[in-house]
Amino acid sequence: MNPPARRAILPAIVAALSLAVVPPGFAQEEPVQELDSLGLPALGKDDPEVDRAMQKAVDYLLSTQKEDGAIYDRGTPTAMTALAVMAMASVGTTPSDPTPEGTAMRKALDYVLDEDRVDKDGYFGKSDGSRMYGHGIITLMLSEMLGMGADAEQDRLIRSRCQKAIQVILNAQNQPKDARNRGGWRYERSSKDSDLSVSVWQVMALRSAKNDGLDVPAEAIGEAVEYLKRSFDSPVDRDGAPIDRVSGFTYEPDRGNPTYAMTAAGLLAMQVCGQYDDPRVGGAAEWLAARPPKWKDKWCSYGTYYYAQGMYQRGGEHAETAADVVRKLLLEHQHSDGSWLGQNGSESGHGKVYATSLSMLSLSVKYHYLPIYQR
Repeated sequence: MNPPARRAILPAIVAALSLAVVPPGFAQEEPVQELDSLGLPALGKDDPEVDRAMQKAVDYLLSTQKEDGAIYDRGTPTAMTALAVMAMASVGTTPSDPTPEGTAMRKALDYVLDEDRVDKDGYFGKSDGSRMYGHGIITLMLSEMLGMGADAEQDRLIRSRCQKAIQVILNAQNQPKDARNRGGWRYERSSKDSDLSVSVWQVMALRSAKNDGLDVPAEAIGEAVEYLKRSFDSPVDRDGAPIDRVSGFTYEPDRGNPTYAMTAAGLLAMQVCGQYDDPRVGGAAEWLAARPPKWKDKWCSYGTYYYAQGMYQRGGEHAETAADVVRKLLLEHQHSDGSWLGQNGSESGHGKVYATSLSMLSLSVKYHYLPIYQR
């Protein structure tokens, strides 16, 4: 089933599940009926402890929602609200659900879609100061929510805002850049350089939108993939293949110093773009397998989101090991109110909504709801 068709039936299926299988949320300890015929996981069947943790996390996000629908606790409210919407969608919540979670998501989407959040060109990164980082996150969220609005008007706005936001990303990619930076993105729409961290959000948004049938030129994806490849820390042979079999991705091409977060980001982005057989994918997975995350490491929450999803895409032993590592790491550090908060200097100031949303996206691998993260 193609993504648009899958999205068309998902709200009804999820609503039925929430009422008939696991009321009032998805956390339960009793076995549930087999859902394999629907292509969806049997919620609560495999890991009730994770299910309970996720329900507590959803409850925490709902507790932070403001009257205007925004979900945030520290800065960049539009980008944080979008991240929270993706986190809730990753466990099966949709805006049409007749539940507190569904109502909260509907209000959150209305907040993001409000004309005050976006400029006339379709750029979301100005009003809340999140720049191209936030724009990429918001665009990815909108593309993942296409066809899942609360009603026809919300669906229309999601599609309209998303297509204009995609054009912003394409225009920013087409800024004149040297060979090293070509195909990537940086903090501003007019930036003449690129970095992997900003670029991956734009790549994910483009790939998701293309899957939905929006207007995304194939060459834009191709240029982005070439940028990703240049960010892999290895010299290449005359055929362009990396000489170092096991290595990682770097913040900027040709700058060395591969890191956990950037290697995990590169691993996921390459696979989302269909590069499953590229040797850089296998090399990055091996590099990460030897360097599992630690909670106080730099950018741990951010990197673990990419690590969980990227290793799941890789499959096999890598996926199984990563799932165990992520489960243990995040369950151990969840607060009693259902939230997470980074304990490293790079993330502690970003607040609980940021860390909680990323932790939920890391643990949600087993639910397979968001299309961009499906194999």
